[in-house]
Amino acid sequence: MSALADGKPEVYLILGKNGWIGGQLQEILRQQGKTFFLADSRTQNRESLATELDKYQPTHVLNAAGVTGRPNVDWCEDHRPETIRSNVIGVLNVADLCAEKGIHHLLYATGCIFEYDETHVIGGKGFLEEDKPNFHGSFYSHTKAMVEDMLKEFPTTCTLRVRMPISDDLSHRNFITKIVKYDRVVNIPNSMTCLTEMLPISLIMAQRKLTGVYNFCNPGAISHNEILDLYKKYIDPEYTYTNFTVEEQAQILKAGRSNNTLDHTKLCGALSDITINEIHVAMEGVFQRMRVNLEKQGIWPDNLPKRAPKV
Repeated sequence: MSALADGKPEVYLILGKNGWIGGQLQEILRQQGKTFFLADSRTQNRESLATELDKYQPTHVLNAAGVTGRPNVDWCEDHRPETIRSNVIGVLNVADLCAEKGIHHLLYATGCIFEYDETHVIGGKGFLEEDKPNFHGSFYSHTKAMVEDMLKEFPTTCTLRVRMPISDDLSHRNFITKIVKYDRVVNIPNSMTCLTEMLPISLIMAQRKLTGVYNFCNPGAISHNEILDLYKKYIDPEYTYTNFTVEEQAQILKAGRSNNTLDHTKLCGALSDITINEIHVAMEGVFQRMRVNLEKQGIWPDNLPKRAPKV
């Protein structure tokens, strides 16, 4: 069992055990030989959550719980009370209880609370951790922006702004899988988070008890077309795609979508002893590992995801 600098054994409690990120955190902690437990409580149930914190006595809470919607964030538009319970009330419950009990709270949040504007143009400066969110085009993003401001008052919370998360497989939650199945895609550079590289780094941040807000993305920005070109290069040479405009996209969506670049200076400065790959370098690694993984799983080359047939 690992121990902190004060000699107290490290114990992790994962919230969101059945979720995509929560599942990956379990695997990483298992590989690292860490002691961890899985919370059963819903975060909006404060008393139940407090009981589990007292039961497991964690030194670190890894909070990967929350509502993103199925199949996408449009769901939140029609389920606003449910979204608030999880993304606002639940998050604040965890932050408050952790502050009361002196437990480090690492929250996997979102950076989809900004959009390019006159002072943050494509190819220009990225949004800083101190910048006020300017994107409220979806109810999902609105709740996330609202709660992030409140979280700054809780001294043991570290808020990670994850964006368009990428994995080395074809999980339905993977941003790559999503856009591969779209009939048409926009082509806009965005900050993104390669989970295989970044989730282990998040655990280092927890161990070091970093707090505050961090833009939790690989440095730089990459476009939809660049990603799909890499998909063609490594996975499916026969794949084709078509672009359309943001305005055309808006006509088929219930809620708006965030497009932005987040500044990486604070994150890289806080972890100056750790290499964080630039997003294009990271994405090459993602597709190289994906090709190997898909072949082992029997998915490549004959069972790759296909677009739904047009009616």
